[in-house]
Amino acid sequence: MLAAETLRVSVVMPVHNAMPYLDIAVESILDQTLQDFEFVILDDASTDGSTQRLREWAARDPRIRLIEEKHNLGPALSSQRVACAATAPVVARMDADDVSLPHRLAEQLEVLDSFPGTGVVGGLYDIIDASGCTIRGPEAWRLIRPVSAPPFGNGPLMYRREIFDEVGGYRKQCEFWEDHDLIIRMSGVSTIMVVPHSVYQVRQSPVSTRFASEQRRVERALDLMYRCRERLEDHRPYDDLLDAPTDENAAIDPRVFISVGSTALWSGGKPRLFRRLLKRGHLRPDFRTLSAMIWTGWASLEPRSLRAFIRLLLLARRARASLAVKTTGPLRWAAPSLPASESPRWGRPEQAGQASRSTPARGTPAAREPRSARVMAE
Repeated sequence: MLAAETLRVSVVMPVHNAMPYLDIAVESILDQTLQDFEFVILDDASTDGSTQRLREWAARDPRIRLIEEKHNLGPALSSQRVACAATAPVVARMDADDVSLPHRLAEQLEVLDSFPGTGVVGGLYDIIDASGCTIRGPEAWRLIRPVSAPPFGNGPLMYRREIFDEVGGYRKQCEFWEDHDLIIRMSGVSTIMVVPHSVYQVRQSPVSTRFASEQRRVERALDLMYRCRERLEDHRPYDDLLDAPTDENAAIDPRVFISVGSTALWSGGKPRLFRRLLKRGHLRPDFRTLSAMIWTGWASLEPRSLRAFIRLLLLARRARASLAVKTTGPLRWAAPSLPASESPRWGRPEQAGQASRSTPARGTPAAREPRSARVMAE
């Protein structure tokens, strides 16, 4: 075990039934060009052999510190548990079925060193299938589109521990979108920078937590996420929504069915959600309902052609982003949770350098992208 006082970085990874991709995930961290770190792994009551495999890895490499839970905590609480176990001042997140590219930790740590006012660093990512083949490349348009969702999630996340502690970490009420909630709250107290190329690979497979969890539970969680996003887009807080009573039988946002179905679609499956949308969706004569009906119907009948169509949309977005983003250096993400005139309490905006100049105004082509393209490419 490495002495805590010598460490700059803790890598944290919660694990629940991550076979057969667990070895690849662990190796991608142990083989980083930056080698001085502790690797804190939480086994969240796995039942598929992951526990024994992690014990073998911990016996093999002294950088690994394994924590075993006897009762399953779930995605939000396991993320909080393993993050709180980190001992270094800088923490990097890892997901158990994904892959960190070899320079990921070194690149992100360099951003923290180069921009001292930055407390959080994310990175773009590829989406890969079960066999490791790339099915979607990095999406730089996420850095310039004025939306409420961060351009990265848990996987390629690195942060200063003091920022995590200041905002209180992950919240159970935000299960299945706890990463976005955390990043949004971090943006209120710190500058967030993003490496504008792939440092990570997100795997779409049936092992993923959202895909494997109880469907109704996931749908209700994502409905809450979309309601909170609407508050953010109006620059209003959403904490009151998190503790409001839940009506399990209430109709839910039609976009939920696109989000749920996307994992199955990009893992090569055929999402069959059209009937469920008709039964559970909050259907109205508006664009949101129409796009969800087209997406779910198309995915049920011809998922291959839907994937091809979405790839064309993404190519168009990438072309637009290449015109707007003229730098290979880190970019500052302007979170919608803050009014335009308000600055983070931790760090100064001017320390983000050229990043703020890369964000287009609302009148530019990148900001005027049709809503149909936004929904279809989710």
